[in-house]
Amino acid sequence: MVRETSPSPRKPVVGVTMGDPAGVGAEVIVKALADPAVRKRARYVVYGLNELLTYAADLAEIEPYWHRLQHDSPRAEHALVHDVVVLDYDEFGSLGFFDDPRPSRPNGVASLRFLDDAVAATRRDTHDAGIDALCTAPIAKASWHLAGTKFPGHTELLQHRTKAKRAAMMFVGTEPDGTPIRTVLATIHVALMDVRNLLTIGCVYDAIDLAHAALVGMGVKDPRIGVCGLNPHASENGAFGDEERRIITPAIELAVKHGIDARGPFPADTLYTQKQRQRSDLTVAMYHDQGLIPLKMLAFDNAVNTTLGLPIIRTSPDHGTAFDIAGKNQADPGSMKAALHLAADLAAAKLREQPASAREAS
Repeated sequence: MVRETSPSPRKPVVGVTMGDPAGVGAEVIVKALADPAVRKRARYVVYGLNELLTYAADLAEIEPYWHRLQHDSPRAEHALVHDVVVLDYDEFGSLGFFDDPRPSRPNGVASLRFLDDAVAATRRDTHDAGIDALCTAPIAKASWHLAGTKFPGHTELLQHRTKAKRAAMMFVGTEPDGTPIRTVLATIHVALMDVRNLLTIGCVYDAIDLAHAALVGMGVKDPRIGVCGLNPHASENGAFGDEERRIITPAIELAVKHGIDARGPFPADTLYTQKQRQRSDLTVAMYHDQGLIPLKMLAFDNAVNTTLGLPIIRTSPDHGTAFDIAGKNQADPGSMKAALHLAADLAAAKLREQPASAREAS
């Protein structure tokens, strides 16, 4: 039976978490959602502090455009009709976040609460204040550690909360000439010295497989995936390590057996050159900086992170808390805008894939 895939009868609802209150999350959220082009794509529920959002709006000379609602109000348990609603956690509002912006336990407790409540909302129907996608502003990992969590970042916590068997970080950006640049990481937030011990055939294959599925979902026809080596010159036939032969090549061969156009391993210092990027739709990097240094050099202001493998949609801007400029009206909202656009696009596509009866019920 062919499923009905007509356009969704409603806008998707995107939940937005403020992240670390002492960072630039409030500022980039206010500036990004002030853009009518962003608000046109979806409805938004912001989990955070109305006081900080209002402060950021005042500094940027933006008239507040949102509806405030106390997060534990009975009204917050039902569908919200405004384009932008702020669920206000004002119990955290007297901490003097910008007096000395830095990681702290209270900041970690607050940002974890915003995230936990938003994740819970992804499990609810929109009639019961549920959300279709999640966009997370930056957190400070040190604040989370001070708050007692063991997770090094959003990706690992969300994988645990959603019980996902696999997860990978995918970064999407646009170069100045309009060319898309995409990278998926085989390992995530780990010390560089630990990468060698954590790199397995399975984690490299998962990165390739999840990347392929994501590209297909984004409408890329016959995706081509280039895979980085771990060592200089991709080990040059074993002269500088054997991870390419033992781990990366078998993972690529397994992907090819499953019908994926994956090639490599290639030396990472050449795979990101303009000529090589034109030969693939996405690059799989073995560790964090191998993939993110070139991506941020080419698309820092619009790069977006999305987590692959989760049962929920999650995006985020590709920058940190920027404590050094927090509260100074200096943060660029470009990456947050791109993250909101991607969350809205992915959520709308997911709604269109639902049977018509399910969409109408929601």
